Amino acid sequence: MKLDVNVLRYLSNDEFRVLVAVELLMRNHEIVPSELINRFARLKHGGTYKILKNLLKHKLLHHDSSQYDGFRLTYLGYDFLAISTLLKRGVITAVVMAMKLHRLGRVSFRAVKSKRDYLKHRSSFNWLYLSRLAAQKEFAFMKALEDHGFPVPKAVDCNRHCVIMSLIEGYPLVQVKHVENPDVVFETVISLIIRLAEHGLIHCDFNEFNIMIDDDENVTVIDFPQMVSVNHRNAKMYFDRDVECIFKFFRKRFKLTFELQSDEVDNEVVDEHSSRLNLSSIMKDAISLDKELAASGYVKEDNVHLNRFIEGKAADRGSDDEELTNAELGDTGESSTSANVYELNDSDITELDSLELTRQVFRCYYCCQHSEEESDEERDPELIKSLRKQRGKAIASARGGRRQSYTSRNSYKDKGGKSSRSSKTVRSGDW
Repeated sequence: MKLDVNVLRYLSNDEFRVLVAVELLMRNHEIVPSELINRFARLKHGGTYKILKNLLKHKLLHHDSSQYDGFRLTYLGYDFLAISTLLKRGVITAVVMAMKLHRLGRVSFRAVKSKRDYLKHRSSFNWLYLSRLAAQKEFAFMKALEDHGFPVPKAVDCNRHCVIMSLIEGYPLVQVKHVENPDVVFETVISLIIRLAEHGLIHCDFNEFNIMIDDDENVTVIDFPQMVSVNHRNAKMYFDRDVECIFKFFRKRFKLTFELQSDEVDNEVVDEHSSRLNLSSIMKDAISLDKELAASGYVKEDNVHLNRFIEGKAADRGSDDEELTNAELGDTGESSTSANVYELNDSDITELDSLELTRQVFRCYYCCQHSEEESDEERDPELIKSLRKQRGKAIASARGGRRQSYTSRNSYKDKGGKSSRSSKTVRSGDW
């Protein structure tokens, strides 16, 4: 899609202020009310509605009056905000660089919300926000891969859904019809897939469209927001798909055949499917980029240890409860379960250093104390009666103080006067 930035040079500071106001208010509103934009922008000389009309004219905003009069930010307005910020930072200069604008939500990117875990625990989403998350992920992956010597573009800066990177002097591999050494290029591309897996990452879209090659047949990989960890539940499927795309392209485009001669005497020929790469056979390197970047599918070790700890202690607690007797409780003066809780606070919490574990332990301690109170109630009926009274008072105070007094059947009477006598006569006549 062509980006026309001719209007950008003519936008005033007030117009950018209104665009920023709409962007911030879209965190809580799908369509931002016009009155709220006026209050949030706080223009010195007013004229918010005139500015909204001008922005709507240049298609930087979209107007919606189906439920109420409101506006939302378009991708073109989001582009202008990102480019303006990068210009103020001095990132966009006369030096030739590449700029990538993520525009999720278009026809070809409708399934992103279900295939990528950008939302995580969130139930609601905004396409502009998802595009921003995609840009941040790509910038982080590109920066880390560059630091570890991978042939990727140099990451310069990132703002909103815009990523600035170095310009690659080359062509997409899909546009290349002939290379001098196709077997060398093939080995280079396959070695990149293996190196990524050794560092704990899978590209998930490793094909001829995301591989750049220059005149010297140097390979550069692009497009990283969809990368996942090798611990992802679908890691094997993604890895096999990347390998299959490379084999299929080089076999069709450059007529390469992939056959492996065995060392046996009969010179048995092994087909390409049996000699294909396998994710389980790749040894993971000491440097785990999926852990550093929190790639999709990576499970933190603390959560694993915490789950194991909770499961183990729950089993131990169940076995201890079966062995406990009333005599043991009477001798010690307190339950052994409570003692176990104190031991957990001293030893296991310091090892795991997890706030969630602390909450779990105190929850267990509360349950133990609550079970002891219930056993005391069963032995003392007077205590049960007093506790019920206290609970009733607490419930009554929570409902608003005193209990609601219900009116009697004679509450309609007017004390004194002629009306009371007539009403009493009518009431007795009814009976």
